[in-house]
Amino acid sequence: MRLTMLCVVFAAGTALAQDYPSKPIRVILPQTPGSATDVLTRLVAPKMGEALGQPLVIDNRAGAGGIVGAEAAAKAPPDGYTVLVGASAWITVSPHTYKKLAYDPLADLVPVSLFASSQVLLVVNPALPAATLPELVALMKAKPDALNMASAGVGSTSHLAGVLFTAVTDTKALHVPYKGAAGSVTATMSGEAQWTFTPMQGPLAFVRAGKLRALAVGGTTRSAALPDVPTVAEAGYPDYDLMSWYGWLVPRGTPGAVIERLHGATISAMSSPELREQVMNQGAEPKTSTPAEFARFVRDEYTRIGRVVKLAGVTAE
Repeated sequence: MRLTMLCVVFAAGTALAQDYPSKPIRVILPQTPGSATDVLTRLVAPKMGEALGQPLVIDNRAGAGGIVGAEAAAKAPPDGYTVLVGASAWITVSPHTYKKLAYDPLADLVPVSLFASSQVLLVVNPALPAATLPELVALMKAKPDALNMASAGVGSTSHLAGVLFTAVTDTKALHVPYKGAAGSVTATMSGEAQWTFTPMQGPLAFVRAGKLRALAVGGTTRSAALPDVPTVAEAGYPDYDLMSWYGWLVPRGTPGAVIERLHGATISAMSSPELREQVMNQGAEPKTSTPAEFARFVRDEYTRIGRVVKLAGVTAE
């Protein structure tokens, strides 16, 4: 009897995988149109749609550092027709910077696969008399609280990156939050703010055009997009390690067969040389993982970022 039931379940799962998807898939993206995550997702989505045989429809749900969109995804029916674009801000940062969330990123969302990662880039207004990171630190120490630090919003990854930077360098800055990375980058270019950390794909074109000056990247290795820009660690602060990542997550209860179908489509999409080149041109790195690997990565990052948030004293409330 038990064997018969297992066979029935297996057959049902196989049939579901074969029939899925039978209609367009909604992709909840917890940031504004034109943001770094939005641009990257819109590059990947068409190839995912080709692999799945149905289009991915982007639903921008910005607000509260990504919480609005993540909550909507966590509460969606677990039928495979709602997929969340996961990123560090609303999966591993916000749970530590907000006292109460209506979702648990570890329990209510199931990882499918990573599809990219990118460095967070420290950029300054070109008029600022700081051509290197040590020069910026010296300027900040000479003029405490005189330089404005822009961020994509309170509790965002860029906020965390900036506060961690001031902590490890023993400096001070006036935090000016904006609604999304586009706002913080624009403010830094205009001189309204003097510096900001932001995912590389956002400011890369402006750096190449000379409208922003890149001083450092936040990860442990240099970026292929800007190989001459050192890491914060290389510049003398070895405890600094922060980067952005992007992946697909689905509501808890989504059938395993559906997760495997989405994972397979991700592998197929990210194998495209054309797409990989487009992603790298944005300053990001194509990346994939199994659901188990991604789940382990999310858990590890959740714990690590929690320690960083505590060290930096970041709070969104």
